[in-house]
Amino acid sequence: MSVKKINYANFEEIKNSDKPVLLDFYADWCGPCRMVSPIVDEIAEERRDIIVGKINVDEEPDLAGEFGVFSIPTLVVMKNGEIVNQATGARPKAQILAMLEG
Repeated sequence: MSVKKINYANFEEIKNSDKPVLLDFYADWCGPCRMVSPIVDEIAEERRDIIVGKINVDEEPDLAGEFGVFSIPTLVVMKNGEIVNQATGARPKAQILAMLEG
């Protein structure tokens, strides 16, 4: 499954998914975000059992604010509309996958 670009208009649909959701809060100018992005893309292709979305904090500051995102990249895992895991900073693939299991 491909990565979904998340904005305020389509967020409710994603949030209320019956599948776990991995959100990547990023900005185009952010170096660590560019390191994490291909990993997130790879996870999206490999894991059909989850929804993977990216949120550009420059384009969606209100959404970033709702999640308390002050530093990027920030990765958030949601299940049943609730945040179950959140991490800031670049992470290797194994740690991101572990966040989904936790």
